[in-house]
Amino acid sequence: MNILVLNCGSSSVKFQIIATDLEQIAANSDKRLARGTIERIGGEAIVSLKAKGAEVMRSTSTLRDTRAAVELIVRWACSDKSGISEIQSIADIHAVGHRVVHGGEAFTHSVIITDEVLRGIEDCIDLAPLHNPTNIKGVMAAREVFGGGLPQVAVFDTAFHQTLPEHAFLYALPYQLYRRHRIRRYGFHGTSHRYVAYRYRQLRKLSRAETNIVTLHLGNGCSIAAISHGDSIDTSMGLTPLEGLVMGTRSGDIDPAIVDFLAAKEGFTSQEVETLLNKQSGLLGISGLTNDMRELLAEADENNDRRARLAIDVFCYRARKYIGAFLAAMGGAEALIFTGGIGENSPEIRRKICQGLQWMGLTIEEQRNADHKNGREGVISGEDSRLDVYVIPTDEELLIARDTLRAVRGVSQRY
Repeated sequence: MNILVLNCGSSSVKFQIIATDLEQIAANSDKRLARGTIERIGGEAIVSLKAKGAEVMRSTSTLRDTRAAVELIVRWACSDKSGISEIQSIADIHAVGHRVVHGGEAFTHSVIITDEVLRGIEDCIDLAPLHNPTNIKGVMAAREVFGGGLPQVAVFDTAFHQTLPEHAFLYALPYQLYRRHRIRRYGFHGTSHRYVAYRYRQLRKLSRAETNIVTLHLGNGCSIAAISHGDSIDTSMGLTPLEGLVMGTRSGDIDPAIVDFLAAKEGFTSQEVETLLNKQSGLLGISGLTNDMRELLAEADENNDRRARLAIDVFCYRARKYIGAFLAAMGGAEALIFTGGIGENSPEIRRKICQGLQWMGLTIEEQRNADHKNGREGVISGEDSRLDVYVIPTDEELLIARDTLRAVRGVSQRY
C-alpha cells in the first residue's frame, strides 16, 4: 500500500510517500518513495521534492492554499519528473495519513477519518488552536484532491499518552474544572516516543511488557516520557506543549504567578505573555542569540559567550532533573533513550545531561557517544553502566504510515 503522509502547518506542508504492508512491517522493509516540504503557502511558495535515490528538486510556485500544495505533490509524484515507478497515477496512492496534534480524551489511537472524527478533532480546537485547524485543512484538502472514497487516517500526538494514570494527568486544581473543561496533562510528541520505544524493543528483542524506559525527544520542541511495561505513565508536556523541558523558544516550566507579574510590570496582555513564553523564551530567551543548539554550542566554544553557555546549562539541567524524577516515579528503568534533532546529533548535549547521573551508576562511553550522530543508532553507555543509554533516530512519518495501514486493515496498533 502506497501511503501519503501529510503534516500540515499554517503555511507549510511536509510530506512523505511510504510503501508498506503488514509483511513489510514485520520485516522492517517499508520503502520510502519520496519526501519533501512546501513552505510559505499563500504566496510564492518554496518547494523541495525528493524521490528515493534522486537529488532534491528545489523550485518556487505560487500556491494559494493547502489544497494547491497537495495537488502539486500528487502531480509531481505521478509525473515522469519524479521517477517513482510505483506511482504512475493518482490511483496508485492508496491512503493518506495525517499528523493531528491534539485528540483530547476522545482519541486513544489512530482512526479512519469520518465526519464524526472530524467533529471530534474540531472539538479539540480550544486545546490546540494553532494546530488542529491547520490539520483539518489538510484533511479537507486531501478530500478535495482525492475524492471522498480514499481512506484517510488521523494519527494523534496525544494518543500514546492516554495511558497516563489519573494521579499523573490531573492538575491540583478544583476537580470540577477538569470535569467541565477537561483541563489535564495530555502530553505531545507521542508518535515519536512510541516509535523509539518500539524500535528499542526490536533492538533488544523484548515484548511490550518488558519495556521500561525513559525517552527524551530533544529538538526545537522537547519532551520526556516515562514508559512502563510499554505504556506511557508520565510525560513532561501538559495541557499544551509549553510545559516541561526548556525548548528552542518555549520556556517550559515556570511559576504560574509570573504571568500576572509580567502583566502588571510590563503592561502585557495575556496573549502577549503567551507569545513571550512560546516564541521568545527557552534557548532564545536566555541566550539572546538563537534557538539553534548548534549555533549556541559554537558560540560557547569559539567565543566563550556566557549567555550561550548559560542557555545550554539550563537546558541540560532541566532534562537531567526530569530524568531523575521519572526514574523515581517508575521505580527504575532499563534504558534511557535520546531522540529528536538535538538528541540524535549532539554528543556534547547528551554527555552534559548524563554527567550528573553517575551516582546511579550511569556512565557514557565517550567514543561511542561521539560516533552516534547523523542517523546512527545504538548504545552509547559504558560496559559497566547500570542503565543502558541509547541513541535512536525517530521516524514519526513511518509510524504514521504504518498506523494508516493498520487502521485501514482493521489491525491492532498495539505494537
